[in-house]
Amino acid sequence: MSAAFEAATGVVAKGDGAYAARIEPGWDIAGNANGGYLIALAARAMADAAQHPPLSITAHFLSPGKVGDCLIDVDVVRSGRRMVTAAAIVTQAGQQLMALLGTFGEQSPGGPECVAGRAPELPDFPSCVRTVPPAEGSGFGERVHVRVRPGDVGFLEGQPSGTPEVCGWFTFDDEPFDQQHVDVFGLLQATDAFVPVCFNAPGVPVAWAPTLELTVHVRGTPGPGPLRCRFSSRFVQDAMFEEDGEIYDSTGRLVAQSRQLALIPRG
Repeated sequence: MSAAFEAATGVVAKGDGAYAARIEPGWDIAGNANGGYLIALAARAMADAAQHPPLSITAHFLSPGKVGDCLIDVDVVRSGRRMVTAAAIVTQAGQQLMALLGTFGEQSPGGPECVAGRAPELPDFPSCVRTVPPAEGSGFGERVHVRVRPGDVGFLEGQPSGTPEVCGWFTFDDEPFDQQHVDVFGLLQATDAFVPVCFNAPGVPVAWAPTLELTVHVRGTPGPGPLRCRFSSRFVQDAMFEEDGEIYDSTGRLVAQSRQLALIPRG
């Protein structure tokens, strides 16, 4: 697992459900902390309180997070035999950044299967295009190593594909791509590491697309190696777009799904 990511999402229990944390530099887009990073940070505290890893987590973004100390208040809403439900509020300097609700428990492999989807076909890792978020002064593109299939990066030259979809590989930057071992918290980060799919829709400017809500379902523990990712949208309209994500491990098995509601960038 990425040592840099693990350190940047560390939390300290203070008692009574309160956790101290810090939004570290370099995990931002133009000064605003990346949403997937913030979810992973909060999920560390929630998982510690629940004593189980996340299975499903939904975050509502209330205001941008900046570099600096923050507080995560966790409330264990229900504790059952197999699963725990927890809620959390992330605050910084007295301002609420994010409200979360999640279900925590252990994976239960096996049982019936009916799988209609599959991992995207991708060129090998070196043949895909490394994309850095289009913002000066952001270190996020140096923390994660995202490579997008060549047909999905035309927006960089002002020639979007016309189909709001982006597929590619996800890894962290501090480990060789073929030696990655992403854990469930890394999956939370992967769901919000790619450029917004709306960049490939006709007429959408390449600019900040603020996330309103992001839900992640953890479907399995990834095997070693980089993650194959597909993000797509069916509805880019009325100032908002939804983005559906599928994350597969190196064996082609689905390990996470996501749905995000975000604002279409302004020109």
